[in-house]
Amino acid sequence: MEARSWAPRRQLCPPGSMLLAFASLLGWLLTSSQAKVYSRCELARALQDFGMEGYRGSTMADWICLAYFTSGFNTAAVDHEADGSTNNGIFQINSRKWCKNLNPEVPNLCQMYCSDLLNPNLKDTVICAMKIAQQPQGLASWEAWRRHCQGKDLSDWVDGCDL
Repeated sequence: MEARSWAPRRQLCPPGSMLLAFASLLGWLLTSSQAKVYSRCELARALQDFGMEGYRGSTMADWICLAYFTSGFNTAAVDHEADGSTNNGIFQINSRKWCKNLNPEVPNLCQMYCSDLLNPNLKDTVICAMKIAQQPQGLASWEAWRRHCQGKDLSDWVDGCDL
């Protein structure tokens, strides 16, 4: 009969790490399942329902052009900047100034969490985008709008959308 060793078995993963990995995966799946990539006209109709047409002198085509060049119409888009801030949601609103991320020192001018900007129903995103558009620069607050949309004929962005 062979003597059995009662030494503990060597574990491949430290205790709790599998649970942590599973929880992280579950969180990612739940967040990504809420993501929505709008079509051009679908987004135009949604933004029109929120009263964005003509807001602070901007056209619906301005907003659609901005959304395309910032996020590709993806509500779950998050871009990480070198300074540790993030650009969030369909308009890529930055955590440095506009929303609360992990850093409690940020101004949070929109009075919301950055994760609120990833919601496909767009209510929080529109509220925050309107606050940004109220700034003296208006839509020029977004570099993508200045580079790709400002001063251009944007009529194609809403053409055929039946607004």
